[in-house]
Amino acid sequence: MSFIADRDNELHAENVALSRVAEKFGTPSFVYSRAALTAAFEDYDKAFGDHPHLICYAAKANSNLAILNVLAQLGSGFDIVSGGELKRVLAAGGDPRKIVFSGVGKSEAELRDGLAADILCFNVESESELTRLQRIAADMGRTARVSLRVNPDVDARTHPYISTGLRQNKFGVGFADALSLYRRAHQASNLEVRGIDCHIGSQLTELAPLAEAARKVVELLDQLTDEGISIEHVDFGGGLGIRYGEESPPSADEFVRMLVDTVGQRSLSIQIEPGRSIVGNAGILLTRVEYLKHGEEKNFVVVDAAMNDLMRPALYQAHHTIRPVRTSAATSATYDVVGPICETGDFLGQARTLAVQEGDLLAVMSAGAYAMSMSSNYNTRSRAAELIIDADAMHLVRKRESVEALYADETLLP
Repeated sequence: MSFIADRDNELHAENVALSRVAEKFGTPSFVYSRAALTAAFEDYDKAFGDHPHLICYAAKANSNLAILNVLAQLGSGFDIVSGGELKRVLAAGGDPRKIVFSGVGKSEAELRDGLAADILCFNVESESELTRLQRIAADMGRTARVSLRVNPDVDARTHPYISTGLRQNKFGVGFADALSLYRRAHQASNLEVRGIDCHIGSQLTELAPLAEAARKVVELLDQLTDEGISIEHVDFGGGLGIRYGEESPPSADEFVRMLVDTVGQRSLSIQIEPGRSIVGNAGILLTRVEYLKHGEEKNFVVVDAAMNDLMRPALYQAHHTIRPVRTSAATSATYDVVGPICETGDFLGQARTLAVQEGDLLAVMSAGAYAMSMSSNYNTRSRAAELIIDADAMHLVRKRESVEALYADETLLP
């Protein structure tokens, strides 16, 4: 079921017309559906049935406090990759005993903060990190619960910038090195081995790479069990793709069923770290047409949103469907949809057939993930407002920045 859909010739988020959102809160704005967030999380949760599991939402996809809080209320855990995300999750009411801390460059301060918060597990990504974490845990008089993030050298068949499971990637411990590091962690004081972790990439639209990685992780699990190293959970990461255009990614049910079948009768809890697949299609970027510009070789729709609001098209050559909010009487034409930033790479979509006029509203679809969380103030542009629609209600969950706030912490030379 789509929670952002046409009704009476106008796009609605749940029961709210997007034109009402623009009228009250302006543009550009990010608009999210609470019902869509809830449904996406519950698709995963229900797919596990009675199998012990923990769904750890990848906070990097969208870390708005209200979104984190909605998921925390649903029982979600959280996958974090920075001390800032740790503080966000705790501020949003997340349970620290449902937090896993990933990332290749955890600082000493971040490790200390994670230990002080008594998080569920550190997903350790190098021998050096293991050494540092052991030293800090001893210094603090604590025991660090750990899992090694294992790099299975599996091609995720996705964009190279978001592929994380190959030997040439910076992430994780090499598969050949994992067993010896587990032996070391098992014998170390102030460390407690809890699990195995693996994450091979993002926006995965095929099940085969995920299944291959899962099989390799379970093979290592069996080796550890044979050596008497007890493992309580296996974390298969996230990365399941969504439909931006013509993709046909596996469903949450298909993904979970594959993982449960791969684990088989082993007495283990399964953890996953979905981000995009929970929040991606729950949000849109609402923007207004400023100008129609007809060039010699191209036509342009110039909108008030830009690459600082949605970086994915410029960074990944990513596709987002762009839809008029209302049906227009204008003649259709082929346009590049561009923003006002002084970069040729400032586009939200290219070669799109649209019937629009100046002043019309457009919805950039599937903008719930890796949009606001990657936004910037380039060209001294204020970041967009964020709203959550809950049935008939509109909730402003992040007000639009003022320009004055952008330079409030700067000072002139004496």
